[in-house]
Amino acid sequence: MAEEGQVVLFRFPQTDQKEGKLRPALLLRQVPGCYNDWLVCMISSQTHQIFSATDELVSESDGDYKNSGLKRASVIRATRLAVVHQDMLEGAIGKLGKDRLTRIRINLANWIAGSQPEDAG
Repeated sequence: MAEEGQVVLFRFPQTDQKEGKLRPALLLRQVPGCYNDWLVCMISSQTHQIFSATDELVSESDGDYKNSGLKRASVIRATRLAVVHQDMLEGAIGKLGKDRLTRIRINLANWIAGSQPEDAG
C-alpha cells in the first residue's frame, strides 16, 4: 500500500509527454477522491541540477538516507510533478523522514505562492 513519504519507482514522463525512464519518485500526497491517484515528484541523481529554493538534496550522511532506498546522493526535484494512479507505481524502495517531507511540501507551497525567489540553478 502506498503512503506519503515513500520513495517508489515510476516511469516519470518527459515534458514532451514521451515515456520516461524508470526512476525513483517521492509520493508527496494522495489526491482527494476515490481514484487512488498520487501527487509525485521526480528524484534525480544529477545533484548538480539542484534549485535551492525548491529542491532537496538527499546525501549519504543524512539520517534518513539509509531508509530512502536511493543508491547515491540524489536531488528531490519538487517542481517536477505528476499525478498518477497507484497502479502506475512499480513498487516502493524506501521512505524519507517526516521532517524532510514536510520541508519539501512547504518549499513547494511557497514556490507556488510566489513567496520564494526564482533560482537560476
